[in-house]
Amino acid sequence: MNTTTSERLFERAQQTIPGGVNSPVRAFTSVGRSPLFIARAHGSKLWDVDGNEFIDYVGSWGPMILGHAHPAVVEALQKAIVDGTSFGAATLREIEMAELIAKLMPSIEMVRMVNSGTEATMSAVRLARAFTKREKIIKFEGCYHGHADSFLISAGSGAMTLGIPDSPGVTQSIAADTLTATYNDLQSVRRMIDAHPGQIAAMIVEPIVGNMGCVPPADGFLQGLRTLCTTHGIVFILDEVMTGFRVAPGGAQQLYNIEPDLTTLGKIIGGGLPVGAYGGKKEIMKLIAPSGPVYQAGTLSGNPLAMAAGLETLQILNATPDVYVVLEERAAQLAEGMKQIIDRHHLPLTQNRVGSMFTLFFTRERVTDFTSAKRSDTARFGRYFNAMLGKGVYLAPSQFEAAFISTAHTRGEIEHTLAAAEESLVSAFSM
Repeated sequence: MNTTTSERLFERAQQTIPGGVNSPVRAFTSVGRSPLFIARAHGSKLWDVDGNEFIDYVGSWGPMILGHAHPAVVEALQKAIVDGTSFGAATLREIEMAELIAKLMPSIEMVRMVNSGTEATMSAVRLARAFTKREKIIKFEGCYHGHADSFLISAGSGAMTLGIPDSPGVTQSIAADTLTATYNDLQSVRRMIDAHPGQIAAMIVEPIVGNMGCVPPADGFLQGLRTLCTTHGIVFILDEVMTGFRVAPGGAQQLYNIEPDLTTLGKIIGGGLPVGAYGGKKEIMKLIAPSGPVYQAGTLSGNPLAMAAGLETLQILNATPDVYVVLEERAAQLAEGMKQIIDRHHLPLTQNRVGSMFTLFFTRERVTDFTSAKRSDTARFGRYFNAMLGKGVYLAPSQFEAAFISTAHTRGEIEHTLAAAEESLVSAFSM
């Protein structure tokens, strides 16, 4: 595979962009190579600047549920752009988006648009602190909620240990207010609540984790968190930036029948454009300025282009319920094919899947939390990744990311992917 142009662009980028990329996961460092520079995308395919063609299972990290450059979404954008790209003022589309979100996710009575998932989660936590008049939050190891200071924290080896910053620039005082529990372990949450009675403002969790690979909740885990939050007056925040409208029409909260106090959204509600949102119960949301004292603002919030693309995407999903049937069929085809490969060659692998989100873990152990995910053989994953890339299959360049299927993926492309995977896995385990 010729990547000469990408390599030249990466050298050039490093002169003016830190690390040569604008997000660390694009660097391909963990898979031992320089990144590809993408020129265009359509449907389920990507093409890089050297003309290489790939079946794409990243989908811009989730939002391309209908595939790249879906004709209806492109048309909606074309119609919107002739009227202007940004007004910094209220628009009809913002209302239509809010109404549609509230219809699809009944737990959301009011919603505020922002520009990214990080903005959404950061703002939701601030709002929860104002509502409860408490300061501490609980998050879960391996769950990623953006790069706000409060989320770049690890609890250390003990559940009661005060947090320590995972990134320079995060202060000890912020770290001390963030407690990190173990995903799928209700007892670790109970211990934290008991150790800090009346101090915890919010609990934030990815209902299906996507940033240590795809890790689903154990039976009763989310329900247990909901009960604990209700009992102790803690605002329960579901981070559905990745799962919202991806795993079901009403997100993971519909799939698992969970009603959060606040929900954060992103990805799909922008149809691939920069966007985020947070919403929930009116009694909490009315605290946001200008109706309340909690300040949060953004010139580009509710940007008309993002609203146009997101509205068209959500309307297609809402009007075409068999979209999720197609996604399930394609994902099941891929998962069953991978299982057959694993069994046929007795490979020490396991896979997790929820709907159209999935991850192949390079460990034979069941992956249920960050500790078990970290037991994966990342070096062998890197060999697999590069072999798949050479066969025209574009995966996330990290063991610890979910992969995604869109409605644009065909049965034939899934079959091609499985054939490439069998060759790549046999090769990776023969070294």
